[in-house]
Amino acid sequence: MLSLFKAEPHPQPLIDTQYTPDWPSLFSELASNAKDPRLVKFYQAGAVAKDTPLAEVPFVSVDFETTGLNSAEDRILSVGLVPFTLARIQCNGSAHWVVNPNRPLNEESVVIHGITDSDVEHAPRLNAIIGPLLEALAGKIVVVHYKNIERQFLDTAMQYLIGEGIQFPVVDTLDIEYALQRRQTSGWWSRLRGKKPESVRLGKCRERYGLPAYQPHHALTDALATAELLIAQLAHHYPDDATIGDLWQ
Repeated sequence: MLSLFKAEPHPQPLIDTQYTPDWPSLFSELASNAKDPRLVKFYQAGAVAKDTPLAEVPFVSVDFETTGLNSAEDRILSVGLVPFTLARIQCNGSAHWVVNPNRPLNEESVVIHGITDSDVEHAPRLNAIIGPLLEALAGKIVVVHYKNIERQFLDTAMQYLIGEGIQFPVVDTLDIEYALQRRQTSGWWSRLRGKKPESVRLGKCRERYGLPAYQPHHALTDALATAELLIAQLAHHYPDDATIGDLWQ
C-alpha cells in the first residue's frame, strides 16, 4: 500500500531545473509573437509562478499514442488528458481523441496500441482537435511520462499544421523515477551488493508505489496512470513546502 509519510528531503534536488526558463515571462513573450489565434490564446492563459506550492498547481496529465517514436517521420494517433490537482483527479474534465494520421498504419505500431486503420478512417485530423487540446492545456502544468514524446510530437505537428511550434512547461514522472533509481543505487554499498536501477516504465513505476495495474498503451488510461504516479511520487519524496520550480522543465 502507498505510504503517505514523507521521506526526509535529500540535499540534492532530484530534477535539475537550472536551465528551466521563467515560464510566465516566456509565455508573455510567446503570446506577443504567435500568429495562430489558438496558440495566442494558449500563451495568454499564462503559467503559474515558479514559487507556487505544488498543492496549488493546476496540472493536466497528457499521453499520446503515435505511429512510431520519431517525431519527424511518425504521427500522433490518439491523445488522452486528465486534469488534476494533488487533492483531486478531475475525471469529468478528461478527454480522449483518436486522430486520423492520413497514412496507412504499420503492423508494429498496431500491435502496441491496438489502433487500426478502421479506427482512424473516419476520425478527425489533428488540426481539428488542436483548438480543444490547447484549451484543455491552457493555464495548467503538463504532466507526462517521458517528455520527449509529447513535447516533440506536438511541437512538430504544430509546425507542420500551422507553421508555428509550441513550448510549454512539463513535469516528467519518468525523469523523477529515473533520478530516484540512480540515487537509491549509487554509492559503494549498492555497488558491492550489485544493486542496479529498476525499470522506469510506467507500469513498473506504479508497482513500486502499490498502485493498481492498468492496461498500457491507451492514451486516456496512461494519462490517468501518470497523474496517479505523480501524486504518489510527491507524497513519498517531496516535502509539503515544495514548489513547482522544484519540478518543472
